[in-house]
Amino acid sequence: MTKVLGGSGSYNAKTGTYSYTAANPIPAVIGKVSPSVVGIIGKPLGYDDRYALSHGTGVIWKSDGWIVTNAHVVKDMAYLAVVTSDGKEYEGKRVYYDEKSDLAMVKIAAKNLKPAVFAASPLKLEVGESVIAIGTPVSFTLRNTATTGILSGMNRSTGSDYKLLQTDAAINPGNSGGPLVNLKGEVIGINSMKFVSDGVESLGFSIPTDTVRYVIQHFFKYGKVNRASLGVELEESWSAIVGLPSSDPLTIKNVKSDAAVKSGLKSGDALFAIAGQQVTSLVDVTETLKAFIPGQQVEVLVQSGGSLVTRKLTLSAG
Repeated sequence: MTKVLGGSGSYNAKTGTYSYTAANPIPAVIGKVSPSVVGIIGKPLGYDDRYALSHGTGVIWKSDGWIVTNAHVVKDMAYLAVVTSDGKEYEGKRVYYDEKSDLAMVKIAAKNLKPAVFAASPLKLEVGESVIAIGTPVSFTLRNTATTGILSGMNRSTGSDYKLLQTDAAINPGNSGGPLVNLKGEVIGINSMKFVSDGVESLGFSIPTDTVRYVIQHFFKYGKVNRASLGVELEESWSAIVGLPSSDPLTIKNVKSDAAVKSGLKSGDALFAIAGQQVTSLVDVTETLKAFIPGQQVEVLVQSGGSLVTRKLTLSAG
């Protein structure tokens, strides 16, 4: 048992019992993942003060120098420097970034880096499981700081276009772009934001690896996120806006694309489903459309003029 699971144990011959003490996996996980975590520092555009610097964190995606981080970390950063866990410094180049997903890719001239292991998609997670956040909080001197907590919630949509993971592991300024890791040593999310307010504690959010994989695949294939759109402006129901359980449809407020007009969609129509998937929020729409690219055709279920009808719609670029 100890050989397979680690830990320690002893057998009491008098009572015929075996006492087992489980190993603490957290130090081993931190040791496994830390070499795949980097610090990113640079000068914000428009600032001449040599001490006016901003920083964040990144995760090694490929061994030849590709690093994933948050778009908000590098979007306005000039003269990027990337520091690996062994203290080596590289000049970084921002190659791709996407503000809707808050993800970006930075490239450094390096080889034989240790890529992180990203959890397989679709993610299989449980609320309450232990997680570890690794990053560069507050000061660049605090690179590869690890904090622990639990997965507090899933499918959150607070302030984002896509669903997020929620955690109570401490995430502070500078942790952005770093990994949220499970006890298998797999990256389950890229830390993106936290709520900071009097009386608010331990409320951090991460971009799940399902979305990370989707965005990076588009970066490498199209040079951008080739995002599909229905070509309409949508409004959520009151229940969805305030967070109540709701099966209410979305309302089409404006029809913007020629393809949407051609399909017969009209302002005031109620949108119930896309490609057979029920949608009740804007995040539901963006999540559903991850499976498509512009130019593809989908069926949408709408209520129009009192009748429930299916329209065929060619997706536009979003």
